[in-house]
Amino acid sequence: MTQTQGKKAVREAIRGAEKIPGLIAHNVAEFLALNIPPRDQILAPILQTQSLSMIYAKRGIGKTHIALNIAYAIASGGKFMQWQAPVPRKVLYLDGEMPARAMQERLAAIIKESDKEAAPDYFRLITPDMQELGMPDISTEEGQAKLEPFIEDAEFIIVDNISTLARTGKENEAEGWLPIQGWALRLRSQGKSVLFVHHAGKGGQQRGTSRREDVLDLVIELKQPEDYSADQGARFEVHFVKARHLTGLDAKPFEAQLGPERWTCRSIENSEMKKIVELKEQDGMTYREIALELGISKTKAERLYKKFYDQKFDNSETVPPSRLIGSGQGDNYATKGTGTGQETGQ
Repeated sequence: MTQTQGKKAVREAIRGAEKIPGLIAHNVAEFLALNIPPRDQILAPILQTQSLSMIYAKRGIGKTHIALNIAYAIASGGKFMQWQAPVPRKVLYLDGEMPARAMQERLAAIIKESDKEAAPDYFRLITPDMQELGMPDISTEEGQAKLEPFIEDAEFIIVDNISTLARTGKENEAEGWLPIQGWALRLRSQGKSVLFVHHAGKGGQQRGTSRREDVLDLVIELKQPEDYSADQGARFEVHFVKARHLTGLDAKPFEAQLGPERWTCRSIENSEMKKIVELKEQDGMTYREIALELGISKTKAERLYKKFYDQKFDNSETVPPSRLIGSGQGDNYATKGTGTGQETGQ
């Protein structure tokens, strides 16, 4: 075969590959001319249509608390923390580990405190205690097929959690994630969104292969503040580890806490600032001692203390430390849609 004949054979092979059934290739002009609908907000600003997301945290911090509240806000067209669902959407919640009675109690508390009520068919739940044959394994084709009739009309699917619902393959190996990634991408191509709930490993990152994050639009880490104590119940910091579509204030981390009737949120910086002022003015600690106490740098302790007084003079009023977290710009706010008071855990 001559060099010219070889090049011709390669070109024909490439053209043939473009025509493989089920595989479609567009040139740039064709692709840009396509009428692709814009992505709508599901829970503004963090979740959009056709989004793949993950929330992860260590055990007992509050993953299921936040996932259930997100699910019900989307199903009802309501609000959770500072996030708002513009319209109700059908939600399917896949629960892998909660006792049915505990799940029932949590959902009842969320519905009671919510400003809006979801239509019954807009929130559907598959939970292990109600299944004679156990929960399907989403890492197998058989398990995915079992879920198809329930997923068909759902717009938002929550998988809570990866460890209990993906039982085939090794968690630490990238290959074990591939079947689930393929499933999630197929759901996205159908216009659906998926939120995975997962555990954090010993180092604080999501447990297992980091390859999971490659196709995800949003990754949220929940972690306990440095000064957390067990009597505070569900209190954690919300950090955006990956957020393709978030910028500015929307991407800033914040602290959330579940009170007797509602969630309250405040900026992490203002929370630290309040603590620094209290330690310096009430306990008489030096900046170096404060830095050691809070696990921050001495420079940061000085900067935040100075910022507190800059804010005070800018506002032309004396702002006591107890009011520091109410400084506007969404730094301190409360929302209904809670759980069961001071309960800790998932």
